Amino acid sequence: MAGGYRVIQPRVLFYVQHLLGIGHLARASRIATALADDGFDILVVTGGAPVAGFPAPGLKTLTLPPVVSGDEGFSGLTDLNGNPVDDAFKEKRRQMLLQTVDDFQPDIVIIEAFPFGRRQMRFELIPLLEKVAALAPKPLLVASVRDILQERTKPGRNEETVDLVENFFDLVMVHGDPSFATIGQTFPLARVIESKVAYTGLVAAPPPAVTSEHFDVLVSAGGGAAGGDLVASALAAAGMLAGNLKWCLITGPNLPKPDFEAAVAGAPSNLTISRFRVDFASLLTGCRLSVSQAGYNTVCDVLRARCRSLLVPFAAGGETEQTFRAERLERMRLASVLTERDLTPPALAQAVERALTAASPDTPALDLDGAKGSAKVLRKLLKSSNLTIKPSRSA
Repeated sequence: MAGGYRVIQPRVLFYVQHLLGIGHLARASRIATALADDGFDILVVTGGAPVAGFPAPGLKTLTLPPVVSGDEGFSGLTDLNGNPVDDAFKEKRRQMLLQTVDDFQPDIVIIEAFPFGRRQMRFELIPLLEKVAALAPKPLLVASVRDILQERTKPGRNEETVDLVENFFDLVMVHGDPSFATIGQTFPLARVIESKVAYTGLVAAPPPAVTSEHFDVLVSAGGGAAGGDLVASALAAAGMLAGNLKWCLITGPNLPKPDFEAAVAGAPSNLTISRFRVDFASLLTGCRLSVSQAGYNTVCDVLRARCRSLLVPFAAGGETEQTFRAERLERMRLASVLTERDLTPPALAQAVERALTAASPDTPALDLDGAKGSAKVLRKLLKSSNLTIKPSRSA
């Protein structure tokens, strides 16, 4: 380590902003861990509510002053106390983010979701794009997006996204298997940026340990911020189907405290309730049926476990992404679906009964190693660029 330097590692600044659930943060954490394992020097920049265990322990992180979504429709930003953020708050975040670029001197900057989502963060992300573009040598700029995007209805939004990709980004890293879904199925102008798109595979966690804890029905509500209806319906349905069925309900860490306390108080005797289980992926290997929303990470965990699955896709505020995913899985005979619109305790109980007696799901022939695939994609991008990697300074 002569001269204060250690072995050359490409430096990656990975920006991820979660606003309502924890799916974006969990996926980014899995990717960041894979990059670190592959020899990248990575710094994860987050800016949402703290979530225990994310980013993964051992990763270098920087936390911007947290913001969250004001409601399920993502219509505004608030601080953790529910106060709308003002210009001074935004300026503080913006300056911290830009200063981090100067301090860390990344070779690659990855921005999760943007410009395909996270428009609420334009106040700091547009300056970040401009900052990166002005640097010499210029870091490679990469968008990190899931395979299924939220459909945009406002005129000009898709064109604006394409302009940003064409003018600033070197790569759009799509975390999906094109045999399941291509970006063009939910982004109408994908053909315009096709030369910058690379698929990594679905970012699933590594195969989990097989659990010794078994449940007939394992209900999970994702982060919990938008899972209140599923939690309430599951509590009632478990009582309706008491019999010999053993239920486990994971409400998610962001379910409001009064709702969680009410759930605990009203839980039937055949149901175990938790806010969060670090062994969720393992629990799936020991359940007869998983009942969940259709978020990206939960679905990846279910596919890994190859268990029966009943999906109740989140659809509030005009959200279309989970419904698209759930319907696609149903067509592939990998899950059954109950729409959020039709979610009631009796409907859930009936759907659970049907799903428990259904045939086992087909084995998914999908690439679930998208975290490692992301490292391969970035290595290929570096190889094709003329970027000279600077040595990382020793701590």
